[in-house]
Amino acid sequence: MSLSTPDSVRKLQRALYAKAKGAPDFRFYTLYDKVYRADVLDFAYRCCRSNGGAAGVDGQTFEDIESYGLDRWLGELTGTLREKSYRPQAIRRTYIPKPDGSQRPLGIPTIRDRVVQTAARLVIEPIFEADLPDEQYAYRPRRSALDAVNAVHRLVISGHTEVVEADLNGYFDTIPHAELLKSVARRISDRHLLHLIKMWLIAPVEEADERGRPQRTTRAKDEGRGIPQGAPISPLMANLYMRRFILAWKQRWEQQLDAHVVNYADDYVICCRGTGREAHMAMVQLMQRLKLTVNEEKTSLCCLPAESFDFLGYTVGWCYSKRQRRRMIGSRPSKKSLARVRREIHELTHRRWVMLPAKTRVVALNRLLVGWANYFRLGPVWPAYMALDRHARFRLRQWLRRKHKVAGRGVARFPDRYLHQTLGLVRLTEWMRNLPWANA
Repeated sequence: MSLSTPDSVRKLQRALYAKAKGAPDFRFYTLYDKVYRADVLDFAYRCCRSNGGAAGVDGQTFEDIESYGLDRWLGELTGTLREKSYRPQAIRRTYIPKPDGSQRPLGIPTIRDRVVQTAARLVIEPIFEADLPDEQYAYRPRRSALDAVNAVHRLVISGHTEVVEADLNGYFDTIPHAELLKSVARRISDRHLLHLIKMWLIAPVEEADERGRPQRTTRAKDEGRGIPQGAPISPLMANLYMRRFILAWKQRWEQQLDAHVVNYADDYVICCRGTGREAHMAMVQLMQRLKLTVNEEKTSLCCLPAESFDFLGYTVGWCYSKRQRRRMIGSRPSKKSLARVRREIHELTHRRWVMLPAKTRVVALNRLLVGWANYFRLGPVWPAYMALDRHARFRLRQWLRRKHKVAGRGVARFPDRYLHQTLGLVRLTEWMRNLPWANA
């Protein structure tokens, strides 16, 4: 659910942004009291509530808070912040599977800590937004992953056809605290707010051991590096540290090598005009200076149009334009993205769900297909849409056969017209027909 920012909070953010934009060297020294302002904390809670999420180590849920009394809960939180007695609790760690089969660690702060982090982010984000370079697209207003893909496309068709596809080893887990806090302190001199951010960075992590018992570690504090993925403050901190790399690159290498960075969170590519090898070497050296490690096994140099590369779910390389009836360098949904959505379709139509009503399954399938197509809408997407339409029909028909115990392939009993017109299964090739980018 999208929330509308209250006018009072928006006014504060605009004032902070205007000051930061107009005075690049100004350091903000009275921000802490803005964090526990009633309107800021209330909006921060509603943001966390709309995002949902599991409970932290204290087990407290949103329902628990609202049963206790939201105004009372926020009032007590305001008091602890005003008295400067607030201390964050440990972060509950869980793991989510990645497409390559490995697992990504996810940190879940308590709701109390999420609310305070969100309130702090609402206050300081406009200040750093004024400083972030155009090359960064993640976690920013009016910018998206699709904008980053478009930026790469513009570079490669303008002749920057040697592309360094880079990968960092555990970016979020290796950001050094001292250097990150220097980047924050460059703009913020409020020691109480700086102390808040430092406490969040060094908070202990709790996870279950082999016997299921909770076990806490203090690796972040001991090693002085890492920010928890999943915490509301982490995306801003990740952007802020990556800014150091981009500014250094623009100052030293961008013009010298005619090599341009496009960054989205911890994903980035460097598009070069014949200087790919030099850019690769310079990038590795610069990351070492920033105490980050480049994963050489996953970092490669791609030379278009003979080769192609993947970025943010898209493959950039040779494509066939249905409209122009010719080959061209463009972007299309990657094979990995198609394989991933096929697996999700397979899961939604698994035999374990045969007891559910057919239209319930169709609603779930439509939500998946439309959501996927809303993101994968750049370049010649028509072949991908046709492939997904066929796969969705095949899997839904298989599910219906099992549900109704129908022998054979089920085409006669459940023809395409029945799937689309009676059950309402979306047909991407029809739904997107009138949109120009779908036919590109």
